[in-house]
Amino acid sequence: MGSGAADFDLLAEIAAEAGQVVLPHFRTSVAADDKGSRGQYDPVTVADRTAEEAIRAILRSAYPRDGIIGEEFGTERGTADRIWVIDPIDGTRSFLTGIPLWGTLVGRVDGGRPAVGMMSQPYMGEVFLGDGDHAEWRRGTARSALKVRQDRSLQEATLMTTAPAMFEGDDLARFGRVAEKARLVRYGADCYAYCMLAAGQVDLVVEASLEIYDIAPLIPIIEGAGGVVATWEGGPATKGGRVVAAATERLLEAALTLLDCRVPD
Repeated sequence: MGSGAADFDLLAEIAAEAGQVVLPHFRTSVAADDKGSRGQYDPVTVADRTAEEAIRAILRSAYPRDGIIGEEFGTERGTADRIWVIDPIDGTRSFLTGIPLWGTLVGRVDGGRPAVGMMSQPYMGEVFLGDGDHAEWRRGTARSALKVRQDRSLQEATLMTTAPAMFEGDDLARFGRVAEKARLVRYGADCYAYCMLAAGQVDLVVEASLEIYDIAPLIPIIEGAGGVVATWEGGPATKGGRVVAAATERLLEAALTLLDCRVPD
C-alpha cells in the first residue's frame, strides 16, 4: 500500500490544526446537541463542527479534486476515486466528561480501500499514523514504530469495545461469547482502543454500528502495525458496520468463529 512521508506530514498538520480548534473546549461546560441516532444519546458540540470545518479547508486546499466524507457535514464529490473521511471527535461522550479517550480521525480511501490514516489525541499530544505498510506514533519530535504483539491466544488476550449498548439484538450475546474467553475486557476507549492494539497494548477490538469515518482511518494504522481488520462476516471493514480488529490472523479467526456470522460457501 504505502503512502510516503508527504501524507503523514499533511495528516500531522491536520492533527495540529484540529487540536488548536478542539482543546479550548475540552474540560469546559461546552453545550452539546443531541443528534439522537438509533434512539440513543448522540452528542455533537461546536468543537466537533468547527474542527471538521478546519480539516475540510486544509484538504480542499491540498487536494481540490478529492472527495470528502465527514460525520458532521456529509459528502463532497462522493464519486471521486480518492475520498478523505473525517471524524472530528471520535468519542464525543468521553470529550464531554473530561476523559481524554477521544481522538480526531482522518483517513483517505483510494478506490474503496483505506490507504492512509491518522488518529490524534491533542490533550496528550499523541498522533498515530499508518499507511498499511508502516505505522508510527508521534509526540512532538519523538517518533517510534507501532507494532502489534504476536504472542497472545484468545484466552490470554485483552479485548476492548466502546460500550455494550452498541450491540443490538443477538449481537450482544455474540460479543459475550468472545468476551467470556478473553483474559481481560475493557470498555470506553472508542478510537483509542484501536491505536492501543497497533501499539501492542490491546489484542482484540470487537464493535458494531460503526460508520466509514469511525473505522477507515484506523485500518491503515492497524495494518501498518501488522494487525488485521474485518467485518463479523469476514469481509472488508472499510464501510463500517460490525467490525473486528485483531493483532493476528489467529485471533481474528478465533473471534469470527465465536461471533458466527460468516455465510457458508
